[in-house]
Amino acid sequence: MNYFQRSSYFLAILLFALIPLSCKNARKENTGTEEASKSTPSVSIGKSAFGTTPDGESVDLYTLRNDQGMEVTIMTYGGIITSLKTPDKAGVSKDVVLGFPTLAQYLESSPYFGALIGRYGNRIANGKFTLDGKTYALAKNDGPNHLHGGNKGFDKVVWNASERPGQNSATLVLARLSADGEEGYPGNLHVKVTYTLNQDNSLDIRYEARTDQKTVINLTNHSYFNLSGDFSSTILDHVLQIPADSYLPVDAGLIPTGEIQPVTGTPFDFREPKKIGEDINAVNEQLKRGMGFDHCWVLNKQDGEMALAARVYEPGSGRVLEVYTTEPGIQFYTGNFLDGTLTAKNGGTYARRSGFCLETEHFPDSPNQKEFPSVVLNPGDQYVSRTTFKFSTN
Repeated sequence: MNYFQRSSYFLAILLFALIPLSCKNARKENTGTEEASKSTPSVSIGKSAFGTTPDGESVDLYTLRNDQGMEVTIMTYGGIITSLKTPDKAGVSKDVVLGFPTLAQYLESSPYFGALIGRYGNRIANGKFTLDGKTYALAKNDGPNHLHGGNKGFDKVVWNASERPGQNSATLVLARLSADGEEGYPGNLHVKVTYTLNQDNSLDIRYEARTDQKTVINLTNHSYFNLSGDFSSTILDHVLQIPADSYLPVDAGLIPTGEIQPVTGTPFDFREPKKIGEDINAVNEQLKRGMGFDHCWVLNKQDGEMALAARVYEPGSGRVLEVYTTEPGIQFYTGNFLDGTLTAKNGGTYARRSGFCLETEHFPDSPNQKEFPSVVLNPGDQYVSRTTFKFSTN
């Protein structure tokens, strides 16, 4: 072998030795990029058409997703949460809110499934209230009383929507003007409601409003939950805790009597976790009037800061729901008026007590009950309320 042959031979060996090293380094670099991509959290928001109202208004459906297995869909009609999927203890995501698969069903007959409630959540006695000596007449859409904003409350209008996608959260903003005199309420009320899905499987709802006249306001969300993800089952085995020493007893029309009564020694004591069904059929006049639980609890923390208002655990799935709020009260309702006539989104029907509501709020009938925390909003002031639904497993 001459000099040139020996040189070519050794060069070939050297190149052969270096090729695997280069490839190995390339694989490391590629793997590092892939791992970085996989580890970067992301939350997305998408939009799709969901139908048209009888008045010809287009309704859109927004879907917010994170990479922890949670997905929330919200439509512009009524600000309604139509679906909320969250993982169980095995990591399997299921829908845990009652609702319908089509807009037509919401338009035809819905007991406020998932709805944004306003101007006033809950009841106002005799459909009227007085501000500065002037009496305002409201719709009487619940016997002699006014309920959840009237015949066409915030749950039955199409909202203007804008989206704010982000890396660690996705945000949907709904806004509208509630004109002076709408459903009998005074003042042009500019309302904004912001839904934010976070990576910790929490859904934050922020309510904001301003008015040009003195008015009353009490906004909330009316989602019905069944943490099992099986809407053919009741919620009676769910374990509930509410940090409240007192609740508001009601009259036959479910209007607060004005008393604030201790929960001690009553079926309304949820200070320690207990099954929803444990005392729901107890011999009790208040339970008889509500056909079960349909009352407002006076939360212990009353300073307007975010605090735990309720915790619910479903043993079968292991799902846990924690509700945090700035509001002074929470209405716990056990789906007592569901009667099996409404078709469920996954087949079958919604039977009595197949869902529960935890409506964070100021107290019912506050405009007529001066001892309750005020719900008056003055021009120049801003109404702000915040509630967070946080999901986990145990």
